[in-house]
Amino acid sequence: MKNPYGELTVGMMRTGILGFGGGPSVIPLIRHEAVSRYRWLDDDEFGDTLAIANTLPGPIATKMAAYLGYKLKGWPGALVSVAAHILPSAFAMVFLIAFINVLSNSAMISNMIAAVMPVVAVMLGQMAYEFGEKAVKGLGKVLGILFFAISFILLQVVSLHPGIVIMIFLLYGAFHFKLRSRIKNKRQEKKEESA
Repeated sequence: MKNPYGELTVGMMRTGILGFGGGPSVIPLIRHEAVSRYRWLDDDEFGDTLAIANTLPGPIATKMAAYLGYKLKGWPGALVSVAAHILPSAFAMVFLIAFINVLSNSAMISNMIAAVMPVVAVMLGQMAYEFGEKAVKGLGKVLGILFFAISFILLQVVSLHPGIVIMIFLLYGAFHFKLRSRIKNKRQEKKEESA
């Protein structure tokens, strides 16, 4: 790593400037910077960090920026990373507040927003597909599909808070491999008894 503060500043400024539509839509951009471009994390660690960050209160993109900065350079890195992420858009908002009345009724701005929405949807879909693919590899098809269905029901039908759903699956994940090995051991014992 040549200049961690420089990389954090440039990477988080890009996510802050190019992020459109709130925290969840910025996550694919942060993933690109952290995993693909600078390799601060691998994909698995990014997924784990994202899951934990989702359980905490506050904006997800800011928490991810703080984590990345802290991972690289401790508290000073966290401050630099968060500042680089939020200041460009904050300054833009202060500057654009003078034009808010003109822009709010502009057909051009409405069309720009409408054009960007499908791009954000595709980026979120791609990230969800990649995480789902890893879940199926780790859990198997049956459990992967079952957990997808359970999470869908908890989120959409029961309207349970996403943080609670994530905590439930994090708790399960902590015991998954122990349960899996117990089941395999019991099956092995049954096979040995019947043989």
